[in-house]
Amino acid sequence: MSEFINNATKRKDALKAIIRKLHAGESVENLQEEFNEIIAVSTASDIAQAEREVIAEGLPVADIQKLCDLHVAVFQQGLESQAAPETIPGHPVFNFRLENEVISRVLESIEVSLAKVLAGDANALKSLRLAVGNLQLIERHYEWKENLLFPVLEKYGFEGPSKVMWGVHNDIRKAIRRVQSLANSDPVDLGTVDAEYLALAKAVRDMFYKEEKVLLPEALNRLTQEDWDLIKSESLSLKEGPAYVEPTQAEQAPVFETEGKVNLLTGALTPEQINLMLTNLPVDITYVDENDQVCFYSQTPERIFVRTAAIIGRSVQNCHPPQSVHVVQNILDDFRAGKRDAAEFWIQMGGKFVHIRYFALRDAQGAYKGVIEVSQDVTEIRALEGERRLLDDKA
Repeated sequence: MSEFINNATKRKDALKAIIRKLHAGESVENLQEEFNEIIAVSTASDIAQAEREVIAEGLPVADIQKLCDLHVAVFQQGLESQAAPETIPGHPVFNFRLENEVISRVLESIEVSLAKVLAGDANALKSLRLAVGNLQLIERHYEWKENLLFPVLEKYGFEGPSKVMWGVHNDIRKAIRRVQSLANSDPVDLGTVDAEYLALAKAVRDMFYKEEKVLLPEALNRLTQEDWDLIKSESLSLKEGPAYVEPTQAEQAPVFETEGKVNLLTGALTPEQINLMLTNLPVDITYVDENDQVCFYSQTPERIFVRTAAIIGRSVQNCHPPQSVHVVQNILDDFRAGKRDAAEFWIQMGGKFVHIRYFALRDAQGAYKGVIEVSQDVTEIRALEGERRLLDDKA
C-alpha cells in the first residue's frame, strides 16, 4: 500500500475506491483496516477531490449526503492530524468559528433546560422554549456558507462537497423546525422532544467537525485575499437580513461607471437611473443568461430571497439546494426547447404569501437568451377589497 502514498493520482483513486466501497455497504472498521496507510496521510483536499470525482462519475449527491457522516468516520484519522486553521479576529474564518462556539452554547443551554423539564421542573419549560428559539442562529450560519463561501469555492473547483453540505443543511433546518414546533406545543410530548433534539444536536455538532476539518482548511488553501475581502464586505449585508446596498454605494460600484445614457427600445436612461428604477421596484428580479449563469439581481430594500455579489457568474443550478435543483433544470430545459415561456409558483413563507414567476427571454429571431426570476410578496395585495380611487393622505 505504501506505493500509493506518495503518488497523488494513485492515492486519489484509492480514496475513490474507499468511498465506493462505503456506499456499497462495506463497514467503516473494515475500510479503516484495509486502507489504513492511505487514510493516515489523506488531507481534506484529497478527500474533497475524490468525493468530487465520484459525483462527476455518476454517484448521486443525495447518496453522498446520506453517508457523509460515515465518510468522516472513515477518514477521521487523517483529518485529525491536520492543524486547525490559523485565523485572526475580524477574518471571516475567525468569525465563522466564533459562530460555532456561540451555537455550541445554545445547544448546551437547551440541554440544561431540557434536563430540568424531564426531571419535573415545570418552570424550566419557558426557558426551554426560549432556548430552542435561538436555534435560528444555525440557519443564519448556514445561509452565510451557502451564499458567500460556496459560490467562491466553486470558482476553484470545490463544488461536490459544498453541494453535499447544502443538502445536510436542509435536513438540519427541517429538524430545527420539528424541535421548535414540539417544544412549543401544548401539551408537550417531552419524550419526543428529547429524542428529536438529541438527533438534531448530533447533526449540528457533526457539521462543526466537517467545517473545521474539511471546509475551512480548503477555503484557506484556495481563496485569495481579494476573495476574503469580498466575503467580509458581503457578510455585513447578511447580519440583519437580506442584502441591501444603499443607493449612494450602488452609484459608486464599478458596474455603473459608464458615461452617458443607455439607448433602450423606448427611451434612454443613465446607469444611475436604471439602478434607481430596479432597486425601487416592489419585486425581486434575477437575470440568468442563456448559459445558465447568473448575471444580475436587483438590490431592493426588502429582498425576499437572499442574494449576494458572490453569485454573479455562478451557475444557477448551484444556487439551489440538491432537493430542488431538478425543478430549476426542468424549467430551463422547457424554456430552451420552446415548450413554455413562463412558469409560476406561490408559497407561504414566514407569514408572507410569495408569488414567484420565471419568464423565458428570446431575441427578435426567437433565440433563447436566458430567464428572469421575479419574486413578490403579495400578502397585502391578496387582502385588498373594494376600490380606492383617491390618494390616501397617509404618508
